[in-house]
Formats: sequence, structure tokens, C-alpha cells
Amino acid sequence: MNSVLLIDDEEKLRQLLLRIIRLEGFDVQEAASGQAALKKLASQDFDVVLCDVKLPDSNGVDLVKQIRSLHPATEVILLTAYGNVPDGVQAMRNGAFDYIMKGDDNDKIIPLLHRALEKVQLQRKLEQLQQRVAKKYSFDSIIGDSASIQEAIALARKVAATDATVLLLGETGTGKEVFAQAIHHNSDRCNKTFVAVNCSAFSKELLESELFGHKAGAFTGAVKDKKGLFEEANGGTFFLDEIGEMPAELQAKLLRVLEAGEFIKVGDTKTIKVNVRIIAATNRNLPTEIEAGHFRSDLFYRLAVFQVTLPALRERIKDIPSLALHFAIIFAGKTNKAIPVLQKEYIAALQQYDWPGNIRELKNVIERSVILENGNELTTATLPFTMQHPADHKTTSFELAEVEKQHIRKVLQHTAGNKTEAARLLGIGLTTLYRKIEEYKI
Repeated sequence: MNSVLLIDDEEKLRQLLLRIIRLEGFDVQEAASGQAALKKLASQDFDVVLCDVKLPDSNGVDLVKQIRSLHPATEVILLTAYGNVPDGVQAMRNGAFDYIMKGDDNDKIIPLLHRALEKVQLQRKLEQLQQRVAKKYSFDSIIGDSASIQEAIALARKVAATDATVLLLGETGTGKEVFAQAIHHNSDRCNKTFVAVNCSAFSKELLESELFGHKAGAFTGAVKDKKGLFEEANGGTFFLDEIGEMPAELQAKLLRVLEAGEFIKVGDTKTIKVNVRIIAATNRNLPTEIEAGHFRSDLFYRLAVFQVTLPALRERIKDIPSLALHFAIIFAGKTNKAIPVLQKEYIAALQQYDWPGNIRELKNVIERSVILENGNELTTATLPFTMQHPADHKTTSFELAEVEKQHIRKVLQHTAGNKTEAARLLGIGLTTLYRKIEEYKI
């Protein structure tokens, strides 16, 4: 937009500045008083305001505060013929971008305008990014109309507005991290850090160092102090995935964080205070783990202040078409293919499958289909063998012919129907393969 509002009651100087600024490609409008300027600002957005300090109806230093209050995205540069340090200091406190002298600093005006515009554009990009992030992690972005997922969303919405600890339950691949992100981005901590760690991905020693940090010399290889993830998440949200896998020794340290908001780094003696909201997730039955002596009951009760259970995909079959189309559009865009249509038989095959890997598995299957499909319609031919032939997959026959039939089908599926390649992989002649295809009616 590159728009500028010039405020000055001196007609000759105002017209001179108008010509200079317009020659630089800016869209410039003018006002001769503070009230006239405020009226223009009320009806139009400006990137930069260039304002004289001495106006017939107001003081530019005070006007800066009013403009910045009403239009925080607009930068204000003050011009004065009688500069003094107190006015300059107050102008900057009120939010002015800069404060310069008329005449002596005329050559600074254009460079200042460009610098102010760069700041405005950067701020605008930041706001757009924040809006995209908010949209991406909103609860409305979670796909599904089934009662089970809508119930989980409703519970998560309610707890997001609080600072309560949340325990997300459900099978692997049901979208627990998506819910954790949504809870964070819809909370008062949304502008602070979101940190996620998978407790099953580290050894005990490494996990302790990652979570709580360490002092130099605490163990072999600790050559310098390391800040832990709890410190990184201070003021924000910490998502502990697979909490059921956390070693018992670390559960006590986590309990201390939950109870007192403090911990001690590995190899240190000084207590560190943090203000962190914790969201934990697990696919394990924690009460069973407590009975087996693998999980602390006091930690469980601290974590389970508010529980949200995410349904397995097989419990929300009606959501599969919309989820599949969503993933298909994403992967079609990544592979520069036309937005796909999902064949009715394709959807039916998806809905008949049990989905032990839940949404994560569905996402992988759709990606595979988009890669294999040459047209813009996803067909059952692009599905994994077990989904194309569920009856064969479930067979308990031990007959050699049945096993061979299923194996040939799998290899043909792997080669996308290329019989020459399939014969090579099977270690048989092409003629033999054709004969077996005919024999088994594949």
C-alpha cells in the first residue's frame, strides 16, 4: 500500500513535502490540523504518518499517543522546527518511530519513510503468520462430525481456557498432539512457547538431561551447561507424549514440577522455578501400570486433573471420507497433481478396514494412493493388498496354493501390476507367472 498521511499547517512546506514523497512512489494524503488528520485516519488506513509537532489545534507529541492507540499498526514520524530533548524523549515514549528537525534533516525523511514502512510490513507479515497459526491449530480445524470426536473437542475447548493439567488418552495415531496444540493455541499461553517431547524416544539419562538440563561436568560429555526443555517452555505449554514410558526415577522429578513448579538440573544443587502448563498423553492404561508398579499413583492423580479420551478411527467410520479427502488434497498439492476425486469403492474399502494405526495410518495410505494414481480419481488399485482383499488377509488356510496365491497378489500390488518385474521378484519365469494368474484367477 505504501500510504502516508502528512500533517502540517504550513501550506508551502506541506506542498513541497507532498511532491518529494510522491516522487518516491508513496501514496500521500494531507491534513492541516490534528482533527482533520484523525478524521482521515478514521476512514482510511495509513502505513506511516509524518506529523508536525506544532499544530493549530493539538501537539504532535500528544497526537502520537492517540494515533498509536487507535491505529497500532501505523508508524508516526514527528517533524519539528524547534526541537528539544524533553519533547523528543516523550515522543519516543508515546510510540513515535523517530523525531527529526525540519530543514536540517530533510534529507533523512525519505530514508526514514522507507525504514518505517519496512517495520509496518514486517509487523503485517507477523500478524498474518499468527492468524494462519491460530487457524491451523483451532478446534475448528479438527476434522470430524461423529459424536465421539465432537465430544472430545467440546471437552478440550472447555479446558483450554483454564490452566489445568490435561491427560490425553487414546490409541497411537488418534491425534493427541493435534489436540495438545489446539489446547495451547486456544489458551492464555498461546503467545508463549509450545514444547513437545516423546518420552519413549530417549534413554533415562538422555531424557533427564533433555527435560531438566545439566551442568557442565555432570557426566562424561557434558562440556557446558545445557538448558532443559522445561526452561525453554517457561511461561508456555509442555506436551509430554507417551508419558507411560517415562522411567520411574524421572516420575518423581516431574511430580515436583507439577506440585511446586521447580526442579534441579542434573549435576546442580540450585533450584530452578518455572511456570509451565503440562499436557500429557499416553496409549497405555495407567491404572494398570500403577498396579504393576510401573507408574506412580501420585503422579497419575496430578496429571489426570482433566482427562480427554480420543476415539479410535474405527469408532468414527463416518469421518473417514472427509479425513481421506483432506489428506488427498494436501498430498495432491505436494506432488503437483490435480485435486483428486475419491471413488465410491475406494471410500468403501477405507471404511471396511480396522485401522489399527488410526489417523496416522490413514494419512500414510492416502499419501501412497496419491503417489501411485496417474489420474485425478483415487481407485482401490492404489490401496495396500490387505485393504483390497480383506477376506484373503483374514484367511486361516494353511494350504500351500492359498499362501502362494496371496503372495503373488502382494507382489503384483507392489509392482503396480508390472508382471515382468513381479516375475523377477518371485524368481519365476514370466510364462509361469501368467499360468499361475490364470490358475488362481488373480
